[in-house]
Amino acid sequence: MTEGIDVSVPPSGPGCADCDSADPQGWWFHLRRCAQCGHVGCCDSSPAAHGTAHWKATGHRYMQSFEPGEDWFFDYEEQAILTGPELAPPTAHPADQPAPGPAGRVPRDWMMHVPR
Repeated sequence: MTEGIDVSVPPSGPGCADCDSADPQGWWFHLRRCAQCGHVGCCDSSPAAHGTAHWKATGHRYMQSFEPGEDWFFDYEEQAILTGPELAPPTAHPADQPAPGPAGRVPRDWMMHVPR
């Protein structure tokens, strides 16, 4: 394991764990995966920005995009995009899951809820 990255840990699930466990459940624009513990959170363009909240709560500094076709990492401490090792599968949410998502929870006026 590279300091702060554990390639053996699978993602916590196919969507933002915090949005899924909220009452009422939330929705996201794009997903990010913690490279240390596998926690899947939503990006800062999502209404709740759970990926950044996870970093602030845990100090886990590296997140990887959890979007199909993307493999970049982000280092919260350095505020930099990086390359990194291949993490345990799956490396993205299901391809049939829309962005924003998940299906059925995204409001029709979702663009009005995305932070600018």
